[in-house]
Amino acid sequence: SLDRPPPGFTRTGIEVSRTAGRVAKVRAARAGVPGSYARPYVKGPPARRRWQVSFYAPRPGPAPNEEIAQVLVDDRTGRVTEAWTGDQVAWTMARGYPGAFGRKANDPVVWLGLSFLFLLPFLRGPLRLPHLDLAVLLAFGGSYALFGRAEIGLSVPTAYPLLLYLLARCLGVAFARSRGSTPADRPPLRLAVPYGFLAVALVFLVGFRVGLNLTNANVIDVGYSGVIGADRLLEGRGIYGTFPPDNPRGDTYGPAAYYAYVPFVAALGWSGTWDGLPAAHGAAIAFDLATLLLLFLVGRRVRGPALGILLAYLWAAYPFTLLVANSNANDALVSLLILVALLVVARPVPRGAAIAAAGLTKFAPLALAPLLATYRGGGRAGEWGERRGPAVPALLTAAAFAGAAAVLLIPSLVQAEPRLVLERTLGFQNDRGSPFSLWGLYELPGLQDAVKLAGVALALLVAFVPRRRDVVVVSALGGAVIIALQLGVSHWFYLYLVWFLPLVLLAVLAPHAEPEALRRF
Repeated sequence: SLDRPPPGFTRTGIEVSRTAGRVAKVRAARAGVPGSYARPYVKGPPARRRWQVSFYAPRPGPAPNEEIAQVLVDDRTGRVTEAWTGDQVAWTMARGYPGAFGRKANDPVVWLGLSFLFLLPFLRGPLRLPHLDLAVLLAFGGSYALFGRAEIGLSVPTAYPLLLYLLARCLGVAFARSRGSTPADRPPLRLAVPYGFLAVALVFLVGFRVGLNLTNANVIDVGYSGVIGADRLLEGRGIYGTFPPDNPRGDTYGPAAYYAYVPFVAALGWSGTWDGLPAAHGAAIAFDLATLLLLFLVGRRVRGPALGILLAYLWAAYPFTLLVANSNANDALVSLLILVALLVVARPVPRGAAIAAAGLTKFAPLALAPLLATYRGGGRAGEWGERRGPAVPALLTAAAFAGAAAVLLIPSLVQAEPRLVLERTLGFQNDRGSPFSLWGLYELPGLQDAVKLAGVALALLVAFVPRRRDVVVVSALGGAVIIALQLGVSHWFYLYLVWFLPLVLLAVLAPHAEPEALRRF
């Protein structure tokens, strides 16, 4: 009854509707919308004594009416505590709720402390381009801070110049190195701290990250999706089209994303609800530490243990990798599998299988397949020679890619129609709306299509140009391809930064690494 308070409440639905309707932004949203109306609801547990008043615009036909404004009212005081219009009605993640992603990782002391540690090794002049590259990577923190203040009209546009800069830098590194115009004649970057310090600091950073994950972290829907999918696999059930109501579109990823959670659900279990999800915590910690280890191995392979230690340290000190780990998302799994492909890049069959596994997590790494398929260099930086005929490595990589993809996909295709799998994954990703990209925030369909086509064209072009390449060139081109694809997607978020972070770090730092750094370890 709207004219009597619910049990335990002091105000009526009519009263709170009038209070909510007086909010200026609500009045503005309703202006020019004939027939808009309010509906009050009890929000959350009755003990909290909160109201939600939603304002709707009627739609013709059977389509549900559109919610154009939402207001929360405290029953005790009668005051409005929150008022939202526009995209922030439907997207609660756009409201800047504290700790919604990563809990304690958002603490300014933690974020700024990690940012300082990220730059610490390079606080020694003279300034060079890698210093600017690292500063740009940290500058995403400013955009994320605006997101945390619910200023998506500012946070979204400020991310794109940074992405464009990194895209240009990756392409510049790749083509300059391919032409032989590398900074070999320049003095290498001299770090402000010894590598022994970085190794010790890395140990403490790992302990801090794991401890924070276990004590002050949350599991967002991405991690919950992994647990649900793994549980279905363990029970012999299909993944796609069977997710529960509290995560109905969690089956939008490739099957490899769910296979990766199987060991953790088998070991740590799942209660069947969105609880503490220890399996999601275990998986996120494992993905994070494995990525860190692979960065060390790739860096050691390219330039020696010193570069490996530096790359692993930078992963551990970068605030956005902590954000991913403390949100218990699966984005580090993408980085991990791309690094596996990079580690075995000189071997066509393993790299084909690795990139298939990476692509069947969150699909973007599929764009790296042409680049890796045509690679014919050695496994270390500076090895340019061709070992086989031009077509043999590409054919072997393609065959391995197809075989690995079939192994990963067939169980899902047996249990669900291919059409359903396609609709739940790539179909949903392609059609989803989102206010977290330029294309979702503004109506720019023609320009978005052009950016998408440019990203696809780049992924195909780098398979052949430049012809002369080593691991550093491949890493730079791979980073450029991933960034170019992210520029065109409708739903972009800060967690995606870690997809290309290892490739960018290797590309911009390996050419400037100290060749004799290990002797001073």
